[in-house]
Amino acid sequence: MTAPVQGGLGINDEPEKSAFGKLLVLMVAAFIDMLGLLMILPLLPFYAKSLGANGLIVGLLVSSFSVAQLVSAPIWGRFSDRYGRRPALMVGLTASAIAYVVFAYADSLWLLFLSRIVQGAGGGTVSVIQAYVADATKPEDRAKSLGWLSAATNAGVAIGPVIGSWVQHWSMHTPGLVAASLCVINVLFASRYLTEARKPSGAPGLNADGSKVVRKGSKEAVLRVITHPDEPASRLILIYAIAIGAFQGSTSILALYLSYRFGVTADTIGYFFFYIGALSVVTRALILGRLVDSVGEPKLSRWGVILLGSGLIGIAFSRNYAMLALAVGLLPLGTAFTFPCVTAMLSRVVSSAERGLYMGVQQTFGGITRVAFPVLFGLAFDHIGKASPFMISATLVIATLLLGRDLELYSPRPKTA
Repeated sequence: MTAPVQGGLGINDEPEKSAFGKLLVLMVAAFIDMLGLLMILPLLPFYAKSLGANGLIVGLLVSSFSVAQLVSAPIWGRFSDRYGRRPALMVGLTASAIAYVVFAYADSLWLLFLSRIVQGAGGGTVSVIQAYVADATKPEDRAKSLGWLSAATNAGVAIGPVIGSWVQHWSMHTPGLVAASLCVINVLFASRYLTEARKPSGAPGLNADGSKVVRKGSKEAVLRVITHPDEPASRLILIYAIAIGAFQGSTSILALYLSYRFGVTADTIGYFFFYIGALSVVTRALILGRLVDSVGEPKLSRWGVILLGSGLIGIAFSRNYAMLALAVGLLPLGTAFTFPCVTAMLSRVVSSAERGLYMGVQQTFGGITRVAFPVLFGLAFDHIGKASPFMISATLVIATLLLGRDLELYSPRPKTA
């Protein structure tokens, strides 16, 4: 087991202003990247159906992105550990630009699959972005910095579909070409303003106890989570994977459930997702940092798990719009308190020399649940009961509290403690 640490690993000694500048550049890059992705995603089912796809093919198209991402994430993480975060990000953004061009001119299903797979492989750099934030910020500031980063991506989630729906009226090629253009702008922006957050090196780093790190391969690191589930890194990765899978699996079935229980239609479902996205941005940008300073990452992550589980249960038992609004509102609060804190703690319990690798492993396990849970919850919705996906996901989320024990040993004390 990794030894407890007091101050963190690989602390960056640059002035706080420089660290914030790097974070700001990364936020802009992440926002533009997510803006392009969400311009395309809502249009994908319509494009696929126009090429003769059925529901199963559309589902496979959506899942192919996550499959490519979960396979590529540890590879990108290891690449960034060895050669630096900046080169990995530049390659990933370039891959996304190519994928969008393929999407723009796809006239067959196999080209749509190709665009999704290339885009997913480039999307494996999410772990690199998280490792970059961990490199560039102090341990006690990582959760709030990751919260700011995810606020920027959630802003892209909220705005992207609106822009995509506008530009698709110009021509069927326009959304893909606009998204590709945004990626090219992003590459130029990152190449000009994004500086390396760490010195790439082939030499191993140090564990918290001062011993040399024995570098692991991607496969070995993934298997270690399964074979050593009681280690802090393994527990944090499993908390993240179960919670994000339960959240995304539930939201994938949310429209069907709301249509069944409340008569929500395609014309009104967008308001629910905008409500979730807006609350997420506000919480991560304005509230998360203050609460991390007050109560610390371990306790706040447990609060997040409880809020997320409560929101999922609340959706299952909602009988009017007031109850539903309260329950749905707990989801972005729960995710905002859980995921940045868990990722920040993970960055601390592993060596800085393996930070990118383990961020990638976290995305791999998260990718597995993001692929599997929507399918399982869809089956539950059809064969067990309309509210069953939310009850099952709430049970899984609350159960992760058992994995969150003793995490105070691996996190700095709250600033106000």
